[in-house]
Amino acid sequence: MARLGALLLAAALGALLSFALLAAAVASDYWYILEVADAGNHTGRAGQLSSHSGLWRICEGQNSCIPLIDPFASEGLDVPSSVQHLILLHRAVMVVLPLSLVLVVCGWVCGLLSSLAQSVPLLLFTGCYFLLGGALTVAGLSTYISYSHLAFAETTRQYGPWHVQHVRVSFGWSVALAWGSCALEALSGTLLLAAARALSLSRAPGTPHSVVL
Repeated sequence: MARLGALLLAAALGALLSFALLAAAVASDYWYILEVADAGNHTGRAGQLSSHSGLWRICEGQNSCIPLIDPFASEGLDVPSSVQHLILLHRAVMVVLPLSLVLVVCGWVCGLLSSLAQSVPLLLFTGCYFLLGGALTVAGLSTYISYSHLAFAETTRQYGPWHVQHVRVSFGWSVALAWGSCALEALSGTLLLAAARALSLSRAPGTPHSVVL
């Protein structure tokens, strides 16, 4: 069936693009952008104080990027409860998003096998797998956004609002890539479910499409 082949091809391409976008997002350093406006005695130094960071490192001004503090190596440190909460959120992000990347690869392999086998149960399983994988990626992104907001609030609490009044924070294109990956992963899952339905209808007795594929 031409419709079934189109659905399977679109699902495969969507899964590949989802992997590419998430891999680019995880590897890039534009998740969180901190810009310092020129003000008072900071004139001319705003570019040096500004920074952008990813999941693994931070780049400050014109300096080279340096690794972020490993949240798994900070276990047992005597820190306030608010900081400990931030560490836990950071750990969750460092686990969930790379795991989502691995799950996309596994889902693509499962989708390929189910397409070759022309198996309705396998297509249904893979479609649900992609939908759950997309939900996991959304959970990772939501955790990162919550972590970033809480980290800035903690910084403001420690140093006072005056020190951050000229600071503007935003999420960069890395986050946009990750959201795009989520959408494509969910789309691939939906297309696989539609392909499973189309295959099931083609095999139903008494239908004009009940032909050997």
